Amino acid sequence: MASILDEYEDSLSRSAVLQTGCPSVGIPHSGYVNAHLEKEVPIFTKQRIDFTPSERITSLVVSCNQLCMSLGKDTLLRIDLGKASEPNRVELGRKDDAKVHKLFLDHTGSHLLIALSSTEVLYMNRNGQKARPLARWKGQLVESVGWNKAQGNESSTGPILVGTAQGQIFEAELSASEGGLFGPAPDLYFRPLYVLNEEGGPAPVCSLEAERGPDGRGFVIATTRQRLFQFIGRAVEDAEVQGFSGLFAAYTDHPPPFREFPSNLGYSELAFYTPKLRSAPRAFAWMMGDGVLYGSLDCGRPDSLLSEERVWEYPAGVGPGASPPLAIVLTQFHFLLLLADRVEAVCTLTGQVVLRDHFLEKFGPLRHMVKDSSTGHLWAYTERAVFRYHVQREARDVWRIYLDMNRFDLAKEYCRERPDCLDTVLAREADFCFRQHRYLESARCYALTQSYFEEIALKFLEARQEEALAEFLQRKLAGLKPSERTQATLLTTWLTELYLSRLGALQGDPDALNLYRDTRECFRTFLSSPRHKEWLFASRASIHELLASHGDTEHMVYFAVIMQDYERVVAYHCQHEAYEEALAVLARHRDPQLFYKFSPILIRHIPRQLVDAWIEMGSRLDARQLIPALVNYSQGGEAQQVSQAIRYMEFCVNVLGETEQAIHNYLLSLYARGQPASLLAYLEQAGASPHRVHYDLKYALRLCAEHGHHRACVHVYKVLELYEEAVDLALQVDVDLAKQCADLPEEDEELRKKLWLKIARHVVQEEEDVQTAMACLASCPLLKIEDVLPFFPDFVTIDHFKEAICSSLKAYNHHIQELQREMEEATASAQRIRRDLQELRGRYGTVEPQDKCSTCDFPLLNRPFYLFLCGHMFHADCLLQAVRPGLPAYKQARLEELQRKLGAAPLPTKGSAKAKEAEAGAAAVGPSREQLKADLDELVAAECVYCGELMIRSIDRPFIDPQRSEEELLSWL
Repeated sequence: MASILDEYEDSLSRSAVLQTGCPSVGIPHSGYVNAHLEKEVPIFTKQRIDFTPSERITSLVVSCNQLCMSLGKDTLLRIDLGKASEPNRVELGRKDDAKVHKLFLDHTGSHLLIALSSTEVLYMNRNGQKARPLARWKGQLVESVGWNKAQGNESSTGPILVGTAQGQIFEAELSASEGGLFGPAPDLYFRPLYVLNEEGGPAPVCSLEAERGPDGRGFVIATTRQRLFQFIGRAVEDAEVQGFSGLFAAYTDHPPPFREFPSNLGYSELAFYTPKLRSAPRAFAWMMGDGVLYGSLDCGRPDSLLSEERVWEYPAGVGPGASPPLAIVLTQFHFLLLLADRVEAVCTLTGQVVLRDHFLEKFGPLRHMVKDSSTGHLWAYTERAVFRYHVQREARDVWRIYLDMNRFDLAKEYCRERPDCLDTVLAREADFCFRQHRYLESARCYALTQSYFEEIALKFLEARQEEALAEFLQRKLAGLKPSERTQATLLTTWLTELYLSRLGALQGDPDALNLYRDTRECFRTFLSSPRHKEWLFASRASIHELLASHGDTEHMVYFAVIMQDYERVVAYHCQHEAYEEALAVLARHRDPQLFYKFSPILIRHIPRQLVDAWIEMGSRLDARQLIPALVNYSQGGEAQQVSQAIRYMEFCVNVLGETEQAIHNYLLSLYARGQPASLLAYLEQAGASPHRVHYDLKYALRLCAEHGHHRACVHVYKVLELYEEAVDLALQVDVDLAKQCADLPEEDEELRKKLWLKIARHVVQEEEDVQTAMACLASCPLLKIEDVLPFFPDFVTIDHFKEAICSSLKAYNHHIQELQREMEEATASAQRIRRDLQELRGRYGTVEPQDKCSTCDFPLLNRPFYLFLCGHMFHADCLLQAVRPGLPAYKQARLEELQRKLGAAPLPTKGSAKAKEAEAGAAAVGPSREQLKADLDELVAAECVYCGELMIRSIDRPFIDPQRSEEELLSWL
């Protein structure tokens, strides 16, 4: 391949040189080393196709990887580039002298039009093997076709536009359906729409492009030798009126807008660049007599689609009358111009020629050049050879061009995946903005580069741009890594100092009030930024020192709240005696540790509000840790102080259900000192069980005794089950209370009697009240008149005891009668039992031969059996197996022992004196066989296994043994 790169292409490859930034010469340090170890591949690489045509090539088109070329006069060669080894050769079968004028292939590669010099047009589909004439098209020399990319598909072209050498634009539609002799023709319709004119009259339609914009508008661009026409309008969606008729109808009364150039090549060619298939084109290039008009296509503009237009004039020796250009194709950033002996590539951004590729004379002059939009490949051909251009990384160095043009956004877009290049662009943009005095934008760009931090900071300091410096520092801070703690501390401290200095300078100036508020808001935004939270937290100590040195207490509190350093906030409020504000902070953030720390201070000034906050905190607070604050507060002994402490302790006990002994003991002490009336109620509510009360009984007893609360002491004695002490103390308070205490030991009658005797002695000897003593005697059934008589003095007459003595005698007489009645009933019951036993000895049962065992359901008479009075019958061994599992362990052991002894005992024999003597000897050694059988029967056959207590006790046993449940479950699957 012979390819020559000019200066521009050389400049694109200079990136192979090792580049490092040098601040001393104004190049920002990028921190990147860019070394290209291999030579970069050129953007345009030419390759000759290994193909030798049998005849000269007259025309060639490529689309969607489908290549079609005409050879000689009558041959068409079709090649699927995916299967290039299988070309399809088709003979047109023409008998006249007509030659192929032009070939047209749609964007799908399915529909091929063959325009002949005899003003005839043939149509061939990708799947067809025969070219079919289009009768309606006859008489028209087709120069251009505008394919319908929106509606065209493999089976139909949809409405398309056809431009002729006579200047007419027709609308047509082709179908790929194969028709027989009487079948439908491929051309569904062919109707005229418009005629393009130049100054001398109708002019050939050299190029024709039909597109649809993203907003649904349709537009058509048509070119003649000197003019470029634009047709713009809304596409018609009506099923009856489809196509381009409505678009061209708008220009019936007035001509469409056009661009005109005076020079004339005798022809022109239009090329579009479309980023993706079925998308709107982005750029255009029009090859005409004066040069190449190129620019962008903006479908949103109402008057003209063309924007950013520029004309690239032909160099010397190229143009009309010299070496005219033959064809043009457009890529993303270049257009390639085909001359007779070479291809020139021009950069559309700079207008520089970046490639001059000369062709050898042996291939003959170049004929035409086309582009496959689906693959991006470019094709050029002569009469004897075909060449293909590959376009590789066309945008590789476009960023440099945009950078030199100061179009930084586009430069960043095209080097976004190359950090070294992006850093260079950002540094250049930052310098540009700094020179333009756009300091904030400059700071944002500098923060994204790898330039030296010290240099940038000094630049803003020398320019006295503290706001821009702060922006630069903030963005640098946001980009730090978690491991760069030292840098983060320095940046946060510096930023804080900058804000504080600026706030201090603006605070006293009434004209700068709005600026002061904005700066303060920015400072608070910086302090509360989630991005900076980690760094601010790490530097909080130094920032607090800075705030304190500037005397900015407002922001000290603000920053402490942001850092959740509520201890510092509360301490600040307490130092300034703002106790309610301190409590508000505690209540808002609900930190128990802060409550424990500051409650001793707050309770001395706002006790009621603090207790309300404690109650609102509920179970989040540990009341034990608040007791020291309450103790210090309630030592004054005032009723209000004690009442607040009692209020919170009652909340803990009654609402929270606290069971801690310290809390209950402290509440007892508060009751004993401040609310004696509530003491007894609390003790009674706690209950009388020593294991269920939550206070210390001994402490409660000592506390009540110290303060003289005797009734409370009596209750504590009762809980301690010290009934004698309780009765002794109760007799000093109230006899009725002593009576209640005397009745408490219900299970110990002796103690109850002893306590009641104490009460009776007290009543008789201390109160000398005989009537009350008699009432005590009536209250306790354990006391008899003879127990109370020793307490009375000798001068008391018997009249006082007459009723009591008579009642006692009557009670004794009644008791004797009850004993006699019980003896008679016992004697009668014994007689009935003896009679029933006699009757039982005479009862019997009958066993029939067909009777069966109730357990195994086999005939009963085959083996020894048992017959029960309930009617159930069991074999002896079956009954033994049924009874054994329900017996206690000790009875099962006894059963095994009896079976073992019974098996070892000798069997009885008849008629032998020696056998009788042996049996007598065995009986003398141990129990006889009959005795063992009797013991076994008593153990096994004492009751029916189905009707007795054994069956009742087994009611809670599962039907299936738990050890066999899994096995039983699997057997059912």
